[in-house]
Parts: sequence; structure tokens; C-alpha cells
Amino acid sequence: MKPQLFNTRQLSIFWAIIAITILLTGAYFFTAYLLRGNTHEETNDAQVDSHINPVSARVGAYIKEVKFSEHELVDAGDTLVLLDDREYREKLIQAEAAVEDAYAQLDVLAAGIHSAETATLVNNAQIDGAKARLLQQEQDIKRYKNLIKEEATTKSDLDLVQSKYDVALSDYHASISNLKTSFARISELKARRNLLLADLKRKKADLQLARINMGYTTVRAPYSGKLGRKTILEGQQIQPGQPLVSIVDEKEKWVTANFKETQVGEMHIGQPVEIRIDAFRSKVFYGNIEAISASTGAKFSLLPPDNSTGNFVKIVQRVPVKIKFSSRDIDAVKAGMNVTVSVIKN
Repeated sequence: MKPQLFNTRQLSIFWAIIAITILLTGAYFFTAYLLRGNTHEETNDAQVDSHINPVSARVGAYIKEVKFSEHELVDAGDTLVLLDDREYREKLIQAEAAVEDAYAQLDVLAAGIHSAETATLVNNAQIDGAKARLLQQEQDIKRYKNLIKEEATTKSDLDLVQSKYDVALSDYHASISNLKTSFARISELKARRNLLLADLKRKKADLQLARINMGYTTVRAPYSGKLGRKTILEGQQIQPGQPLVSIVDEKEKWVTANFKETQVGEMHIGQPVEIRIDAFRSKVFYGNIEAISASTGAKFSLLPPDNSTGNFVKIVQRVPVKIKFSSRDIDAVKAGMNVTVSVIKN
């Protein structure tokens, strides 16, 4: 017969010790859970968030060159995509030519105004000459009328002098009319100048728009971050507004935690938070509450619940809370990671 290693009494003591150990361990963790519940509000319905924006095309064209790789770190202003810019370059040249043409028309108009203003000087000289001749003819008429009274000349000589006076008077009025015509011409040219200035302004705007569209053929990173998947190829035609790649802002990260409505009653801005990320189980990050939503998450949904339908079932709602990291070593933390959040009551 083989000797027994343990007798019945020893086995009973052994199992009793195991049972007591299990009970004490359970009591310890249960007590710790109760004590922690008095000092912390905890949820595992939380994720790391970050700004993830699509970089979109502003103009339509064929892709000339893709200058990035998947998940590449880029700085603000780095070139991501080059588009075929030949059409936009020609439109830019057309706009530049239109502006030059507008300036040339203004130069021609300025020369016309200068010519018209010079003509007014000639008209004034003509008026002075016509006025002098008119005064001379008036003196001749007076002299001949006196000679008629003295019977020193004939009526036909007076008629001849009178006709010369009439011609001089007509020339005088014609000179005045020419001066008025010159001033009217100057006013017309100046009014046309305002039209040309408005046209020049429009053409300058077209030129600026052509330059902007030309600049859009080079797609740049809007800020520093890490790129997402590469889904475009060289030679592919893209349309305005089409997303080309997503960029994740690596500098700004936060946690969005969805607490039960029964947990947020005593929460406030600035409250300290412990953050445990599933990917880094042995490490505790720290943060502070930055914002508490003004509504439950359900109210922001596409089809919010309506309790007035008669099918009301009370469900505990969740309130989103934004938590800002106070820990600095968060480079390895990625957007979308699952998080367990504990808000420290104070």
C-alpha cells in the first residue's frame, strides 16, 4: 500500500486556508472598490480623440506627383500633392494680359484728355482773336455811321462794314461753342476713365483669382501631424472638394469620456483625472476636466429619442466629458485608443 501524503484532517485544514484566503482577498478588493467609489467616478466608455481633418483639393485637375507616404510625419506647409497646372498657368497669363490691356487703355485715355485740355487753350486763343476782330468791326461801324451823317461815305460802304461785323460776331460765337464742346469732350473722357478704372479693378480681381487657383495646384499640409492612408495615385483626376488624405494633429490630444448622468452631478471644470489606456496597462496618465457637454449624447444623435410617443422606457443617459492631458509623455498615445477614466472627487 502507498502511504497517504495528507490525511483527512490535513486536507480539511488546507481547503479551509484556501477558502479563508479567497474570502479575505475578495473582502479586500470589495472594500477597496467601495472606498474607491467614494473618492472616484469611473468609466471605461472613453476614447482618445484628436483633430483628424481631410486635406481636400480646391481645384480640379490631374495628379502630377504624390509627394507623401502613408502614416508619414509632416510639418505645416509641406507639399503633399502636385497637380497639373498647365491650364491654370495659361489662365494666369490671360489675366495678366487683360490687366496690361486695361492699363494701356487708361494711358490712351489720359493722352486723349490731355489733347482735349490742350484744345481748350487753342479755343481760348481763338475766342480772344474773334473778340478783338469783333471790337474792331464795332468801331468801324460807329465810324462809318458818323461818316454817313457827315455824308462823307456811302450807304454801300456801311453795309460792307456791317457784313464784316456780322461775320466777326459769328466767329466769336463759334469760338465760344468750340470751347464748350472741348469741355464736354473732357467731361466725357473723364467719365470713361471711371468706367476703365472699374474694368481694371475687375481684371485685377480676375488676376488675383487666377493666382489663387494656380496656388491651389500645390496641395500643402495645413498643420503639423501624421498622415493617414494613401488612396490616390499619379495620373488620377480629382474634383474640387475631393478628399486626398487625412491628417492627424499629433500635438493636441484629449479624452472624451461618456459618464452616466448619475455620475456628473458633482463634476466641474479643472477636476483632476486619472487616465488608464488599454495599450499601456502599467502606466497611469493624468489630466483635468476641460469641458462638460451641455446635453446628453443621445440628444446630439441624428434621431434623438422622443419620450412623448408613449413607449417610454427609462434608460440611464450618458454625458460626454472632455478631458485634457496634463501628462507630457503622450507621443505614443493614438487617437481612438480605449481608455478607463477615473475622476477624483474633491
